[in-house]
Amino acid sequence: MKQSYVGYRILLVHAHPDDETINNGATMALYAARGAKVTLVTCTRGEEGEVLVPALSNLASSQDDLLGPHREIELENAMRALGVVDHRFLGKFRDSGMMGTEPNNRPDVFWQADLDTVAKLLVEIIEEVQPHILITYDEIGGYGHPDHIKAHLVAMRASELSTWQIQKIYWNTIPKSVIAAGMEAMKEAGTDFFGTDDINEIPFAKDESFVTTLIDANDFVAAKMEAMKAHATQIALDGPFFALSDNMGLQVWGHEYYTLVRGEKTAPFDSNGRESDLTSGVAI
Repeated sequence: MKQSYVGYRILLVHAHPDDETINNGATMALYAARGAKVTLVTCTRGEEGEVLVPALSNLASSQDDLLGPHREIELENAMRALGVVDHRFLGKFRDSGMMGTEPNNRPDVFWQADLDTVAKLLVEIIEEVQPHILITYDEIGGYGHPDHIKAHLVAMRASELSTWQIQKIYWNTIPKSVIAAGMEAMKEAGTDFFGTDDINEIPFAKDESFVTTLIDANDFVAAKMEAMKAHATQIALDGPFFALSDNMGLQVWGHEYYTLVRGEKTAPFDSNGRESDLTSGVAI
């Protein structure tokens, strides 16, 4: 009999539409399908993203600047695929673009917003939803994008400011062994997706010691793939993400890895001593 998660509440804080699906899509689908209340907060609408659909190139910020509203629709469709009904934007902050770019200096971008002011917006959501579990990025935002870093800072600051005590906080992570396998798969596919042959140059590739938790959600890979397809302007069907699936098997998307930074690591454990359930040890 599959475990029920009725009564558990999970909050995810992400920077742009599509980040949630790539990092946590299978996890979200699993817990939502088994009764947990899953809430997604997205901090920007991803206005500065690259448009991978030629027919929609006019949406780009350098042209009609309509990508944000389009990505709202993509996110809605992705959440429908994952079975997540509670998803919100954190105010109206604009995508900050990469460090050192012109958009990064705009006064309305997420990166430039006052930390405590933004954190208090998230506190309101935390105190409404009362999540038992929070999922966000690590201190470098995975790979250094300013919006990812700011989402991490806002999530952690809000967890401090809120009167509601979140029992477990997780940061997304990916072990070096998985990245190494992906690098080999990309070589076989004839692409240089990772941009380097040195795994130590990839900021989001972590030593195994950082992986406290592995969620095996292979039963929900199909939902994750549908959600990825929904983010069509950002994830190309003939691009590297789907090439990974072709070369490593769909299970590459069914295993999602985490670092527990608040709360106790609690059984059940897998054969490598990693937690296999985000809710383990959580009191409801």
